[in-house]
Amino acid sequence: MSSKMILETERLILREFTHSDTSFILKLLNTPNWLKFIGDKDVHNLNDAESYLLKGPITSYKENGFGLWLVSLKESEEPIGMCGLIKRDYLDDIDIGFALMPNFEGLGYGYEMAAGTVEFAGRELKIDKIIAITDVNNFSSIKLLNKLGLHFKKNIITPYANTVSLFS
Repeated sequence: MSSKMILETERLILREFTHSDTSFILKLLNTPNWLKFIGDKDVHNLNDAESYLLKGPITSYKENGFGLWLVSLKESEEPIGMCGLIKRDYLDDIDIGFALMPNFEGLGYGYEMAAGTVEFAGRELKIDKIIAITDVNNFSSIKLLNKLGLHFKKNIITPYANTVSLFS
């Protein structure tokens, strides 16, 4: 199954997830920072990973025209993370989400993929306001959101009973 390319940056390609990405999702969703700051999504085997993709990003592509996308290095096509747009029932606006494999953190990829996503959202999807939520202790994410031009507005409690910081 071929995947739809969404955007290209200087070093990265963002494309839609496919069923063939289950092993990568299994790894990414079980990295220490994912578990610490995003939470355990009960993705503990390849079947769980496929279910996550089907119920999450792949459904969002169909329902919203956007979702979380796989991020890979342009040169090698090695998957390094995910970035994209999420429509959450408990938020008024669309928010940006992102995550990287640990060995690709701190190399500028986070900003590159997030800035590309924000620019794409405005240009191609005509979304004029992007917000973000992050764990109140995820200082790397907060720094990246500030660099994108998003600023802390307030802390909120999600339907999952965790407190996150809202940025807009």
